[in-house]
Amino acid sequence: MYLHVNNILWLAAFFILGAIFGSFFNVCIYRIPRKKSIISPRSHCPMCGHTIPWYDNIPIISYILLKGKCRFCGATIPLRYLTVELLTACMFSLCFYIFGVGLKLLITLVLLSFLLVTAFIDIEMGIIPNTIVLPGMAIGVILNTVQGKIIDSLLGLLTGGIVVYILSVMGKILFKKDAIGGGDMKLLAMIGAYIGWYLTLWVLFLASFIGLIYAIFSRKRKLMFAPFLAIATFILLILRHP
Repeated sequence: MYLHVNNILWLAAFFILGAIFGSFFNVCIYRIPRKKSIISPRSHCPMCGHTIPWYDNIPIISYILLKGKCRFCGATIPLRYLTVELLTACMFSLCFYIFGVGLKLLITLVLLSFLLVTAFIDIEMGIIPNTIVLPGMAIGVILNTVQGKIIDSLLGLLTGGIVVYILSVMGKILFKKDAIGGGDMKLLAMIGAYIGWYLTLWVLFLASFIGLIYAIFSRKRKLMFAPFLAIATFILLILRHP
């Protein structure tokens, strides 16, 4: 895609759209693991409980203007809010630039959005909620059915689940403990529902490699695997596109 004026305007539009979705994803990241509604009540400061006015809820801009603090009580707003909004904005605009407008773009953004929310929940809470991955699986199968790829989608779903299950059993036998959690098994199955069985195997391999490198340098013995699955999926989707 050449960067004509129209394309630059579209890139800007997708950046803004991504930032708006990123703001909503922040709500999901905070509320879903706490079993709260993502619809109501309106966004509020978790420290003082004050409802956040619309002008303090503008994605990216409000965080910068407020210097990462609540206007009413001065409590620090986690950097994660700005990070998610920026990541989602960049993700939307980059995917538009690479895939253009079409079903492929929709499928890619839906998958990456599910993964982004799940990854940050896993980082903060150490869980992968069924309320995200199970609907994610269903949507993946439906979208691929529209493309005429339902068999590949179902094979990907089964591959993701079965391979991780086998690795989990092997981990218990060899190390006498869970090497991979059940949430990771369902998450990889969800990924498989979007990208098929072949690419799912590559996602697992690349995620494991990235996770190993991170573990070596960080010296952490326990890692949350969802972020590495998300990163690996993003890399492979981008590199695989002609």
